[in-house]
Amino acid sequence: MMRALFLLPTAFLPISRRIKISSPLTNLSHFSSTSTRRLHRTNPIFCARMASESTFPVLTHTITIPSQLSQPVAIVAAAGVSDSDFRRDFLFILYKQWLKNIQTEAGLLANGAMFLRQVLIQSVDMFGSRVGFLKFKADVIDKETGQKVPGIVFARGPAVAVLILLDSDGETYAVLTEQVRVPVGKLILELPAGMLDDDKGDIVGTAVREVEEETGLHLNLDDVVDLTAFLHPSTGRRVFPSPGGCDEDLGLFLYRGKVDREIIRQLQGKETGLRDHGELIRVHVVPYKDLWRTTADAKVLMAIALYEMAKKDGLLPPLKD
Repeated sequence: MMRALFLLPTAFLPISRRIKISSPLTNLSHFSSTSTRRLHRTNPIFCARMASESTFPVLTHTITIPSQLSQPVAIVAAAGVSDSDFRRDFLFILYKQWLKNIQTEAGLLANGAMFLRQVLIQSVDMFGSRVGFLKFKADVIDKETGQKVPGIVFARGPAVAVLILLDSDGETYAVLTEQVRVPVGKLILELPAGMLDDDKGDIVGTAVREVEEETGLHLNLDDVVDLTAFLHPSTGRRVFPSPGGCDEDLGLFLYRGKVDREIIRQLQGKETGLRDHGELIRVHVVPYKDLWRTTADAKVLMAIALYEMAKKDGLLPPLKD
């Protein structure tokens, strides 16, 4: 049997896929909250009965970031974004990492050629009582031309995924999950993965919990290898699946173990996920030699590349019995 690996029945899987935030945003910027009002004169053609001007609140925050102390940044809510959504702690956490990224050594503001003028919060999607996705538009200005560079961001924050390789009877198998993915209109075979909501960075723990939720496998933390840790420090040791429009960065992990054939049989076709939350997940086990051509999931293909290169360069610890 595999070291520290066992199957959990679906009834004992965790009831939450998200990590709670224990404290509000701190230590990045100084926030001063203000509400201002903009007056709009009513168009008499469409609003003949209105005899006076209508007022609409414009919700704003002003922040100061270290790289441009003389140019404060306005964080503005677009029409339709409620006051309660605009002031949620996690909303700031979602774009806090983006603000950090643009000020790193490789960031947009690093050499002083650009500056950030405004962030317009366009929409907030809630996952129950928590902020799930955020869409915003950043006005990043090129100082030489005075023009804005493309800056529409779908923010979902950091995430993790795990490549699980199980050796059984001389064959190596990979564990995938089949999920309904409405954005692409397909069922997709993917690595077990999930979003990281905790600002404290419990990345390995999140990876293990996601595997447990999506497959029923319990992994020993000490046996999980961070594949993205092998990347150069300038990358932040994370990968970006779609940097042209999304801020998501991924930590990719590896788990290798040995199991009896019965474990492979139990995993194949196993139904998991939080069914009452719309998660319809089915586990698939495929031979590793066929994995690269089995799915178009970018997480799978990136993990294969990192795993094979790390193995080639002798960076992986030996497989435990």
